[in-house]
Formats: sequence, C-alpha cells, structure tokens
Amino acid sequence: MGIAAAAVAVVTVAGLAVTVMTGGDSAPTSTASAPATPADAGSGIRGGSHDGVPVGYPRTEAGAKAAAANYLLVSGSSRFLINKEFRHRAVTVMVARSAAPISTQEADHAAGQAVTELKGDNASFDPKQAIARTGVLSAHTLGSDIHKATIRLWTTTVRGNALGHTTPKAAFHSSTVSLVWEDNDWKISGSSAGKGLFAPIDTRQATNVPSDFADYVPASAKDPVLSGSTGPGGFPSTYERSEQGARAAATSAVMLYGDPRFFTNADWRHNMLAATAAPSVLGAVTADTDSTAQLVAENRALGDDGKTVDGGLLVARTAVLGARPVAYSDQAASIELWTASVGGIAGKDETQRPRIGYLRMTVDLTWSGDTWKTTAVTPAEALVPSLPASEEATSASSFADVGGVSDAPSLA
Repeated sequence: MGIAAAAVAVVTVAGLAVTVMTGGDSAPTSTASAPATPADAGSGIRGGSHDGVPVGYPRTEAGAKAAAANYLLVSGSSRFLINKEFRHRAVTVMVARSAAPISTQEADHAAGQAVTELKGDNASFDPKQAIARTGVLSAHTLGSDIHKATIRLWTTTVRGNALGHTTPKAAFHSSTVSLVWEDNDWKISGSSAGKGLFAPIDTRQATNVPSDFADYVPASAKDPVLSGSTGPGGFPSTYERSEQGARAAATSAVMLYGDPRFFTNADWRHNMLAATAAPSVLGAVTADTDSTAQLVAENRALGDDGKTVDGGLLVARTAVLGARPVAYSDQAASIELWTASVGGIAGKDETQRPRIGYLRMTVDLTWSGDTWKTTAVTPAEALVPSLPASEEATSASSFADVGGVSDAPSLA
C-alpha cells in the first residue's frame, strides 16, 4: 500500500512547533488488548506489573526515575484514590517494607481529601465518571547510586468529574521521591510534595466543558507507564507486540518530539527519528523536522546549547495524561493520547515565559523491525481543564530548574 504523507504541525505552546512528516503503510483494524508480561530488571528489558502496579525496573538512574514517576502516576489515579483495597495493594508493591505502614496511612488520608475534587459539583459521587490524571513534565536526579536514589519531579494533575457543570481542574506539583533497591527492584522509601512551577495556559486554548472529558474516565483510557528501559543511544528499546506495547511506543514518541534537543541538536533528532519512525516515512520526517527545528532555532535565536543570546534556556516538555486505543491489530495501531505540553524560554523576558497546552494527539504505528514505529502523529481537538484563576504564574527565569537535558523524564 502506498504512503499517504502529511505534514502535521504539532504546536507545543508559546510559538514553538514540531512538524512531523509521516504516512501510513497499513490501516489499523479491530481493537484488542494483551496483559502485561513480567520481565527481569535490566537495561533494555521492559518491566511488567504485579496486581496492576508497574514493577521490574532496571538498576539504573533511568530506572529510578521511572519508578518515582510511576509512583506518582499510580497514586494519582482514580483507582488508587477511590478503591481502598487496590490502594493498599499498590502501596505494598511500590513501597519499601520499612516505609509501607506510614505510606499506607498517608495514602488513605490523601484519598479522603481527593474525593471532593473527583466529585465535582455532583450531588452524588459517580466514581465511573471521575477524572484523575497525572503527567510527568520533568524528573531531576538529586542523587543516585546502585543502592538508593532521590528524584524531584514536576507534574501536572487534572481532577474532576465528567458529569455536572464544573470543568476538571488542573494543578502543578513538585514532588521529591526517595527510593531504595530492595527485592531486586526500586522501591519508594519516602516522598514529599508541594506546589510546583505554575505555567499559564496557552492563550489560544479555551477551557472545555465536563462532558468533553468522557473519553478519559477510568474505563475509557489508561494511565501511561514509564519503564526506564532504553536501547542504544538512550532511545526506546523494543516494545512488545500488544496494545500495551503500542500505547507505550506512542507515549515515548510524543515525549521525545517535545524534548528541547529536538530543536537544537540535529544528531540527537536524527537518531531519535531513526529509533521511533517507520523506515517508510523516515526520509520525509527527517527533512520536514530539520526545516521546522531550524525555523524555531532562528526565531528564538537559539544556540546549539539550547540558550538564547541573553542566556535564556529553551524549555520544551510533553507529558502524557492518558492513552486510549482508536484501533489495534498485530500489524498496525492507532492510539489517541491526551498530553500536556510546555514550551517557552526560561530567562529575563517574561513575555516568553513557558506556557502549557493540553492537546490530544493521534499516533499511528506499524509493526516494523520487531517493534512499534510511528507512521503519523496528528493533532486532534484540545482537551483543556481549568487552572486556578487566582494563582500567579511563576517567573520565566524559574523554569530553568526543569528545562535542562538532565531533567527529562524516563520513557515508557
């Protein structure tokens, strides 16, 4: 089948754009799913799950980042916040033995507080319509060795209900997660959280009504799962031939397209595209993204180090809040992702302050070279929560703390 190529401008925010030229080799067909397959911890080997909780991280810094991120993703999910039995099982799986009792108490307390947010303005609480999604925007290692690690993460959360009249609300958090290597895996030994850097919504986006969020209630979409597993060059290792593998490949692709190196480092961009894009579209993707990256770098006066002439740092991050299959077969898949993309300049110029956009993207993939490769990344209608009207945006210079290359989260 011929390639239907299309140039798609995926706007991250604040004037940044990633242009992806892609096409498709085969059409996805019926939907299906496969359970997670446990795997031994190790670089390049993806983890599995235990009682629906991610496990099996490599004994690396990337593995520790992934474990810390998944702890926040799971503990921020509607299932964790609503279902006490699952919550206690999840704590047992994720948390070190010595920290489990206090972590369970803290989780129960946080869940009790979250019910009000998940209820929205409904007279009666319908948990099936709860919206509780978390996106990891950055992960910075404060310290790490083979025995323990401490990771600081910047996240955005969206909580509310698809019924009623109150739009789900977004918030930003900064969390510090400590981990230890126990039972051949990374386990949480402690955590703390507070308010995170506040990025205002891109002015081009309007808030959606509650019913628009129905596609991302618990039964309709999955939370992302980060693995910390990579292949050569730090890019994704192979994904399993399942719907879960396709979701993970799609998640990693949009995270990489939103990385600041995409705009400033041609070698990194070319290697990333070779690792994620199908061979049939690689040439067109490379040519098109080279042009876009050059345009962005020139418009922002960016050097190879990702900084402007006055020392401002490019900040570009894309986090995935949820994923749902549009179509799936063992040869092709189409996955819709709900994403939170931050873009701008961390520096003295407040007019270039990083802003956030909540976008939906459809990622088409084909099974190629024993893994999932992208054939198209297509922006769909935005899905925008409300942000606190009274909260003041963080100064542009403060975003330098989350904009460096070392602050990138682990991949799915």
